[in-house]
Amino acid sequence: MNEQELWEKVETFFEKNFNTEPNPPIEILLFLIGIQELGSGQQTYSKDDKLNLIHIAVCRLLEPYGYYKFLGYEQGWPQYENLQPVPELKSNEQSLLMRKAIIQYFIDEGLFE
Repeated sequence: MNEQELWEKVETFFEKNFNTEPNPPIEILLFLIGIQELGSGQQTYSKDDKLNLIHIAVCRLLEPYGYYKFLGYEQGWPQYENLQPVPELKSNEQSLLMRKAIIQYFIDEGLFE
């Protein structure tokens, strides 16, 4: 299965399980992955919490690439250490990196049917 087909499966997963719109923005996917990583389930989050959830997702997704290291939990929130700066990328390059990382996350977590 090629990357485009895998990405379509990711989008379908979110549409089915979280009732997202077709082709959801990457920020929505990051937010939902952040909730999964926090393990808190559905609740009301403040604006800061939402940004922190997206940050958790980015750290988790980029951990296999050597950018972050999981340290453990502090007050219930996952903590990561930045090992090296993420290179400055153009917007489309950032999206491609995140798409690849999300696909890898789905593979690692056994989320593909």
